[in-house]
Amino acid sequence: MSTLDKVRVVVVGDSESGKTSLSHLIAHGNACERPMSTIGCSTQVKLHDYRAGLPGEKPYFIELWDVGGSRGHEIARSLFYNPIDGLILVHDLSNRKSHVNLQSWLREVTNCRDGGKLRQVITDYDADSMTGYSIPTLVVGTKLDLLKGQEPQPSFIAEDCNAEEVYLDCTSNRYLAPGSSNSVKLSRFFDKVIEKKLSSPGSHTARDTGPFSLGERKRTYSPSRMYTGIKSTHID
Repeated sequence: MSTLDKVRVVVVGDSESGKTSLSHLIAHGNACERPMSTIGCSTQVKLHDYRAGLPGEKPYFIELWDVGGSRGHEIARSLFYNPIDGLILVHDLSNRKSHVNLQSWLREVTNCRDGGKLRQVITDYDADSMTGYSIPTLVVGTKLDLLKGQEPQPSFIAEDCNAEEVYLDCTSNRYLAPGSSNSVKLSRFFDKVIEKKLSSPGSHTARDTGPFSLGERKRTYSPSRMYTGIKSTHID
């Protein structure tokens, strides 16, 4: 069975912000009928054509690591932040607090990624501290349907991270339909993630856990084992 190189994109945000539904929509192209709260981490896999239609086009697997948003697992979550190739910050457009909380999520990821464990976190968000921020990032606002026609407010987090924004309703396939503006932004983001990894010293896109097999689609990791470093894996 053939194998492809892969990159890891971590998906974070408050509980009930729509991370699981978003990851499913990106990976499968259709809405998740019965999304469940993520405990620990669940991965979805998308096949992406890097530099589609251009010289150097190559297929890659994009691992979407949907990390549970429970406050009780803050320390355990740190295991999923190293290594990290790209970051998707998810917030609920109908809940302004979930957008404000992206500051905390961004701090958590950036403070953990280098050492692989939770260190002392800066308590106050400072846009100046984002100077030199290098993780390819996408900010996604979900539950667009709940705004009832109102225009979403631009994300200051996206501006600070030099990230693009996507607004969508995860229950509708059309928001990521091929050729749509959201689909183009997503493809551009994945290309940036791959380019960043390829440009890293000594990079190899399959170095972390080996290349993905075309038969693998989903994995879940049990939080009860994360503290011992043992992964409990389930593949559909």
